[in-house]
Amino acid sequence: MSFVVNLALGLLFGIGLVVSGMSDPAKVLNFLDLFGTWDPSLAFVMGGAVVTAFIGYRLVFKRQKPLAAAAAFQLPAKKEIDRPLLLGSAIFGVGWGLGGFCPGPALTATTLGAAGTYAFLPMMFAGMWLARALASRRVAAPA
Repeated sequence: MSFVVNLALGLLFGIGLVVSGMSDPAKVLNFLDLFGTWDPSLAFVMGGAVVTAFIGYRLVFKRQKPLAAAAAFQLPAKKEIDRPLLLGSAIFGVGWGLGGFCPGPALTATTLGAAGTYAFLPMMFAGMWLARALASRRVAAPA
């Protein structure tokens, strides 16, 4: 049953990305181009997502139990902002600004035949692999 729930939520997320324009790299790049062809419409998409998530998290956390597919919440234990987090965020932002994609919209755009996706996705997966490899090296290294 959890597969069906996850599939339905993934499809809903993908449809939302397509309808909102987040899977169109030109629209994303225009949103990031503050001094050129700036398109503020994605700010409303992000604002709506933040409000929805804020309300949703409050309601679900009030129950103290996930709605489906898990017995308990799996929240990160680490709370501090450190160098790897800042570096990873910067790399993510640069990749988003250069490519016009972040992971969810990039995967969604493959179904739309967006040519840039086929260059972006292999690099994204290579970056994920490299990040895991570097993290495991850092954990394995003696202090």
